[in-house]
Amino acid sequence: MAEDLTQFVSWLGDLPRRGGALATWFDADAPVYAARAPGRLDVMGGIADYSGSLVLQMPIAEAACCAVQCNDTGHFDAATIDADTPATHYFSAPAALLADDLGAIAVALATHDAGDWGAYLLGPVAALLHHTGAPPPRGMRVLLRSHVPAGKGVSSSAAIEVATARAAAAALGCEIGGHALALCCQAAENRVARAPCGVMDQLAATLGREGELLAILCQPAEVLGHCRVPEPWRVWGVDSGVRHAVSGADYGQVRAAAFMGYRYIAGAAGLRVTPLAPGRVRIDDPRWHGHVANVTPSEYETCFRDAVPAQVTGRAFLDAMHGTTDELVPIDPATTYAVRQAVAHPIHEHHRVRLFAALLQAPTMPETPQLLGELMYQSHASYSACGLGSDATDAIVRQVRDAGAAVGLYGAKITGGGSGGTVAVLGHRDAEPAVRRIAAAGRGAGPGGGDLPRRVFVGSSDGAMAVPVVRTRAGRG
Repeated sequence: MAEDLTQFVSWLGDLPRRGGALATWFDADAPVYAARAPGRLDVMGGIADYSGSLVLQMPIAEAACCAVQCNDTGHFDAATIDADTPATHYFSAPAALLADDLGAIAVALATHDAGDWGAYLLGPVAALLHHTGAPPPRGMRVLLRSHVPAGKGVSSSAAIEVATARAAAAALGCEIGGHALALCCQAAENRVARAPCGVMDQLAATLGREGELLAILCQPAEVLGHCRVPEPWRVWGVDSGVRHAVSGADYGQVRAAAFMGYRYIAGAAGLRVTPLAPGRVRIDDPRWHGHVANVTPSEYETCFRDAVPAQVTGRAFLDAMHGTTDELVPIDPATTYAVRQAVAHPIHEHHRVRLFAALLQAPTMPETPQLLGELMYQSHASYSACGLGSDATDAIVRQVRDAGAAVGLYGAKITGGGSGGTVAVLGHRDAEPAVRRIAAAGRGAGPGGGDLPRRVFVGSSDGAMAVPVVRTRAGRG
């Protein structure tokens, strides 16, 4: 069992003796099921996932642990304990809501005081029930404790979703594999939490392996395998101190613009386009199979770049092109989209990630770490060109570049959805002191508003499916 899950189970056993509101949270006479799922460090691929790119994701050491117990109260009750503060937050909704369509659940939670975070707990359970066909419980209690910090770009949301769904599956007696579990959690985030994420986060939290990069071809969710970062290299994450959110406007606009770019390319290539509904089209695409990442960089630059406008308003795009194939992010007529760069990013990123993976798996050459680092620097520059950079992440990348191979540092890039969050850093295993010096050179806002040293993410851990769910009882620690 993972050490953090062991500690969580022990803590659950002590709840009745600790007193307070959680002392009677679980019925001592009924089983409780506990599971864990880690966050992830996006080493390469990032926002190109929704365009069909290859991505490389490493599960981090920090994880969310969740305990679930079924009951007959008629309520879905959840409590979360902040890892960095003693605060406990509560959420409650009718258990009957679990049987509703995911879109209807989103509407119901939109007016709930805690619906914004309750969606990440109730949503995965509802998606699990819909997928497996299991009958909804008459009631359920959930207790979550996460050490994956929110807003750092290391996918705290996927860790919470996967840990909750994994524990709930055991409590409900549902048989479900890791791949399907990840897709359920993505559906919950997309349709209940209404965050337009791709699938890489949930797959990494579910199927990742300690110390290895999970290779996912997002067409839409094909796990190709695992590759290890060879000795003597390591990958760290450095928190920029700038909060990131996938639900933010910048991420949504870049995603929408990438799908707009694909629509322009499809038109220039003569593919059949059929309007489906306002803002939505179907593209019959035997050439790239619906994924713009399959357009090669040379093909894009020589054949299609000029067909894609640098910028266009949503209204002008809809008038001329009718819509996109994206089901999650609508085109806003009043917004001006930087289409050309947004679509160029996944086309070039898919190529970069494939080269990165090939270099990792090929016999090591003296220049290999520098080549890997250059691919990371290129990826970072492309993020910034899309408008998803930040001064803080740029500063970290610049400090890594300036320190360079002399101290064993080779490359760095912004991760995940960008606009802050965490920077992935590649270096020699002995370069960790240099990484910590770079982190210490800046400071991020703490929970109380004061400054704290920026966090360094070190190490890795297994995904949820590699760690057995624990069946326990409250008060029996």
